[in-house]
Amino acid sequence: MSFTETALRENARLCADIRAMPFNRALADGSLEQAVFQHYVLQDAHYLEGFARALACAAARAPDAEAVAQLSGAAAGAIAVERQLHAHFMGIYGVDSESFAATPPSPVCEHYVGFLVATAATRGIGEAVAALLPCFWIYRDVGAGIHAAASADNPYRAWIDAYAGDEFDAAVARMCALADRLAEAESATGRARMRAAFAKSALLEWMFWDSAWRRCGWPDTAAVATQEGETPD
Repeated sequence: MSFTETALRENARLCADIRAMPFNRALADGSLEQAVFQHYVLQDAHYLEGFARALACAAARAPDAEAVAQLSGAAAGAIAVERQLHAHFMGIYGVDSESFAATPPSPVCEHYVGFLVATAATRGIGEAVAALLPCFWIYRDVGAGIHAAASADNPYRAWIDAYAGDEFDAAVARMCALADRLAEAESATGRARMRAAFAKSALLEWMFWDSAWRRCGWPDTAAVATQEGETPD
């Protein structure tokens, strides 16, 4: 059994739970509140920039030219999605660059990006690719399910189509093949680390969707101080 087959089997329940999350059910039937999707788009834009940085870092440490080209190309693709798809929705919602810059990454977004960048920079290349893989796989999985259920006039059709197309499907297949190839060169310990990295990123995917649904952000420092009985400045 290949690495990806093993990792997906070990995380099958979590992937099913992600498909059934309230955010994704509402996205599929078009009932998702605009404010919730707007929060998601802003956070996803932050995430994709960090995701691209992690891919670029992994590319610099890749074992051969083929892997360098694949990972660096995926990094460029992540930036392209961030600029095109998110610009589309930010334009609809009237979110300008200043408003986006003033919206910090949520705690989950910041943690997820930090994990990916740290793994790409400090761990083995197999582990780095394993950590990056769930974003590819889960978005294709979720996108395909939503695409099959969504109506043609779904207000989030542009997002749905982006992650259910042939181009993205091919990119996911290439990433799975790279992870499998790297796993073949790993020791049993290295493959175990790859599976652990995949599992952690898959859980962070769930946390990201959940955070978006609840529009989680950082607590207001003045409110925290007040709760602790202090007088804010």
